[in-house]
Amino acid sequence: MDFSQVVTIIGAILALAFTRYLVFTIMREKEGTPEMVQIAEAVRVGARAYLKRQYAGVSIFFGIVFIILLVLALTRTSSGQTFLPIFVPFAFITGGFFSALSGYIGMSVATRASARTAYAARNSLNAALRIAFSAGLVMGLVVVGLALLDISSWYNLLTWYYTRVRPLDLESRLREITSTMLCFGMGASSQALFARVGGGIYTKGADVGADLVGKVETGIPEDDPRNPAVIADNVGDNVGDIAGMGADLYESYADSIIATMALAFAAGLSLHGVSLPMALATIGVLASVIGSFMVRTGEEAQQATLLRALRRGIYAAAVLTAIGGYFAVVKLLGRENLGLYGSVLSGLAAGVIIGFFTEFFTSDHYWPTRSVAESAPTGTATLLLAGLSVGMLSTVAPVLTVVVAMILAYVLPGGIAHPAMGLYGVGLAGVGMLSTLGITLATDCYGPVADNAGGNAEMSHQAPLVRQRTDALDALGNTTAATGKGFAIGSAALTALALIAAFREHVALLGKELNLSVMNVNMVAGFFVGAMFPFFFSSMALRAVGRAAQQIVEEVRRQFKSIAGLLEGKAKPDYAAAVDICTRSAQKEMVIPSVLAIILPVVTGLWLGVEAMLGLQIGALTSGFAVAIMMANSGASWDNAKKYIEKGNLGGKGTETHKAAVIGDTVGDPFKDTAGPSLNILIKLLSIVSIVFVGLVIQFSLFR
Repeated sequence: MDFSQVVTIIGAILALAFTRYLVFTIMREKEGTPEMVQIAEAVRVGARAYLKRQYAGVSIFFGIVFIILLVLALTRTSSGQTFLPIFVPFAFITGGFFSALSGYIGMSVATRASARTAYAARNSLNAALRIAFSAGLVMGLVVVGLALLDISSWYNLLTWYYTRVRPLDLESRLREITSTMLCFGMGASSQALFARVGGGIYTKGADVGADLVGKVETGIPEDDPRNPAVIADNVGDNVGDIAGMGADLYESYADSIIATMALAFAAGLSLHGVSLPMALATIGVLASVIGSFMVRTGEEAQQATLLRALRRGIYAAAVLTAIGGYFAVVKLLGRENLGLYGSVLSGLAAGVIIGFFTEFFTSDHYWPTRSVAESAPTGTATLLLAGLSVGMLSTVAPVLTVVVAMILAYVLPGGIAHPAMGLYGVGLAGVGMLSTLGITLATDCYGPVADNAGGNAEMSHQAPLVRQRTDALDALGNTTAATGKGFAIGSAALTALALIAAFREHVALLGKELNLSVMNVNMVAGFFVGAMFPFFFSSMALRAVGRAAQQIVEEVRRQFKSIAGLLEGKAKPDYAAAVDICTRSAQKEMVIPSVLAIILPVVTGLWLGVEAMLGLQIGALTSGFAVAIMMANSGASWDNAKKYIEKGNLGGKGTETHKAAVIGDTVGDPFKDTAGPSLNILIKLLSIVSIVFVGLVIQFSLFR
C-alpha cells in the first residue's frame, strides 16, 4: 500500500471520527419541552418507516441487477473473455449499500437535531445555527468518509488480488480495477436516483398539499398543528432533502473520483495518477473540518449576516484545499505536470462561482427574486412568468462557468497536444469542485433541519422570537439549498464529461473503433434521444408529485370537515393518514422513472449501436444540465419570494399577494426538490450504465 493510499484511509477515518464528535455534541444539547420532544419523535418515526419501506423495495431491484451482472461476469464471449470482471456485481451492491447508509445516518441525526435547534433558538441565534449546521456537517462528512473508505478498500483489495492471486501486468491490472470500480458508481447512482425521486415525491406531495389547503384555502399559518399534513411535510424534508441529497452527493463524489482514476492510465500517469484524485479528496476532508470551525454569527437575524457566516467556512475550506492540492500534485506527479494543478483550481473556482450566481438569483437580498415577489400583486400568472424567466436567465452564468472551467482544465495540462492528459484534467476539475463537499453539503442539509425546527416551534407554541430566529435560519436554508443544488449540478456536468471520456477509453480497450463523425446518423439519433429524456423524466416526476398532492389535498379537506373542533384547535388531526398516503405514493411512483434511466442506454445501444450510446450521454448532459439549473433556481426564487412577502413586504401574510406567492411556491417545490436535482444523477447514471454494458452492446447490437 503506497503513501497516498494510507493518507486516503486516514482521511476517511478522520471524517467519520469527526462525525462521531459532532453527533456527541448535538446529542448533548437539550431536545426541549415534552411537547417538542413528542413532535420530533413523530417525525423520526415517520422518516424511519418510509426509509424502511423504500430500502425493502429497492433491495428487490438490486437483487435482480446483481443476478444480471453476475451472469455477465460468468459468461464468456467468442474471444474467451467475460463481459465483466467477476468483482463487478459485488462492487455494485456495496456502492448502493454505502449510498443508502450515508443518507440514513444523515437523516437520523437531522431528525434528532431539529427540536434541539428550536430549543436553542430560545436563547441564541448563534446556538441554533451551530446545532443545525453541525447536523448538516454530519451528512457532509459521512458522505465523504464512507465514499473514501469504500473506494480505497476496493482499490486495495483489487490491487492485492491482481498482484498476488491473479497476477496481471500494470495496464491490465488498472483496466480491471477501474472497470470494477465504475460499477461501484453504478450502484451508488442507482440508489441515489431511487432516493432522490422517491424522497422528492414524498416531501413535495406533502408540502404542496399542506400549503394549498392550509395556507390558501383555510388561511392557517405554515406548520400549524391543526393541519393533518404537517408531520408528513416535516418527514418529507428529512427523507427527500437530507437522505435523498446525501445519497445524491455520495454518488457524485464517488463517480468523480472513480472516473478520474479510470482516465489516469490513458494519460500516461500510471499509479500516481490513479492515486491523485483520492489524495485531493483527503485534503478536502481536512479543509472542510477546519472550515467548519469558522461558521459563527451574532444575534442579527439578517440573511446577509448569516450568509457571511457560512461563506467564511466554505471559502476557508476552498483556500486550504487549493494550497494542499499544489503539494499533492507536485508530490505525486512532479513539477512537470503542474498544469494539472491548474485543472484542480479551475474546478474549485467554478464551484465557488456557481455558488455565488445561484445565491444571486435565488436570495431575496438581490433583485431577481425581489422582482418575482413584486410581480405577485398582479396575480399568480405574472408571478409564475417572472419565476420561470429568472430560472431560465440563471442558466447562463453556471453553463458558461462550467464551459470555461472545462476548457481550462483541458488546456492547462497540455490537452491540445495530449488529449488524454486534457481529459484527465477535466476529471480532476470535477474532483476539485467536489473536494470540499464535506462543508458544502453541510450548508445544503442544514436547511431542512432549520425548516423542521421552525415547524417544531410553531407546533409546540413557542414564543414569537423563537419562530423569528428559526425563520431567519430557514430563509437562509432556502438560499444555501439552492446553492448546494447548483453546486451539485455543476459538479455533475464535469463528472459526466469525465465519465463520457472514460466510456470512450473503455470502448477503445475493447477493440471497438468509434465513428465520431457528426454525419453518423446513429450518433445524431442518440443526441436527440438523450436531449429528450430529461424532459420526459421530469414530466414523470412532476406528474407523480401532482398525483400525491391531490391525495393529500383530499385527505386534509376530509379531516377538516369530518373531525369536529379540528380548526378550532379542540381536536387533534390524524397525522398518520397523510404520512401513509405520501409513503405509498412515493414507493409506487419512483419505480418507473428510475428503472427507465437504467434500461434506456442498453436499449439504445442494442438498437442503434455504440455511437448512439455516446450520443445519448452527450445529449442528456447538455439538455439535462440546463434544465436542472432552471428548475432548481426557479423553485428557490418562488420560495424566497414568498418568504420575502411573509416578512411584511408587499402587504404581508393573508393578502391576495401572499396567496399568489404561495401558489408559486407550490409550483416551484417539485421543480427544485424533485425533478431538478434528480437530473444531475440521471446524466451520470446514463454514462455509467453505458460503460458497464458496452461490452454486451458491442457483441449483440444491430449496428456493430
